[in-house]
Amino acid sequence: MELALLSLLGLGGALVLVLDLWAVIAILGAGRPAAVRAAWILAVLALPGVGFVLWLLVGPRPGG
Repeated sequence: MELALLSLLGLGGALVLVLDLWAVIAILGAGRPAAVRAAWILAVLALPGVGFVLWLLVGPRPGG
């Protein structure tokens, strides 16, 4: 039982890592001012999972 839980947590952690990396790459490629990009990257890295969701809901804009 414990091994299954650890495996599940490991997969969840890997998923959060991949999503956070995707967000950071997208933020770096965005045409926003450097201070805005730095703030979003800091939020995504400081709040794993939550920062990604915030960025996904508030950050990206269509056509930008």
